[in-house]
Amino acid sequence: MTSGKPEQEPVTVTDKRRIDPETFEVRDATTESSEDTGTPAEGIVENEDGNEEVRVEKALSPEASPESAELAERTADLQRVSAEYTNYRRRAEREKAAIGESAKASVVAQFLDVVDDLDRARAHGDLESGPLKAVGDKLTRILTGLGLEGFGEEGDVFDPELHEAVQMEGDGTHPVLGTILRKGYRVGDRVLRHAMVTVTDGDPADTPEQTPSDGTDTE
Repeated sequence: MTSGKPEQEPVTVTDKRRIDPETFEVRDATTESSEDTGTPAEGIVENEDGNEEVRVEKALSPEASPESAELAERTADLQRVSAEYTNYRRRAEREKAAIGESAKASVVAQFLDVVDDLDRARAHGDLESGPLKAVGDKLTRILTGLGLEGFGEEGDVFDPELHEAVQMEGDGTHPVLGTILRKGYRVGDRVLRHAMVTVTDGDPADTPEQTPSDGTDTE
């Protein structure tokens, strides 16, 4: 039996106390705001370079207390500062590594004239035995350990990025290295010295196709 009065809507009670009455711990205001609105209060994203950046999306409900809003803002500021420090640390590490590689390459480049002298002595048979052979072997091991790598052999495909041509014979259809006037050297991807060579036409059957540096197909 009804009294004719309209039914009252159910009352929903939201606990907005900052202190949990059971655990006595401070509740996370950002989590509360996410639950109230269904959207995250803030998040950390990563850009294409792998550096962390902070994207803050404030989603506090109009009923949020000033204390909750201030706590959410301070949390976002802390995350932003943390991400900025991470970006700075990664950038500093990359710059430090680049400076180290540049310094190593600069030191190794000072020994190229000595390496040329050793190559000439080896070609004349002066490094087959004796004290000079021991010195040459030790220096070669040290420079190889630092990443020094020679390039430029007769018959290699001509690459203008690595080789300096002083003379060219033929029509240039299948250019290969002829006489090696001066060997080239590099450390990693850094070219210390281009090889000085003469260029001639090679046999198409024996000349491998060059792969463009951008990875595109030559066909």
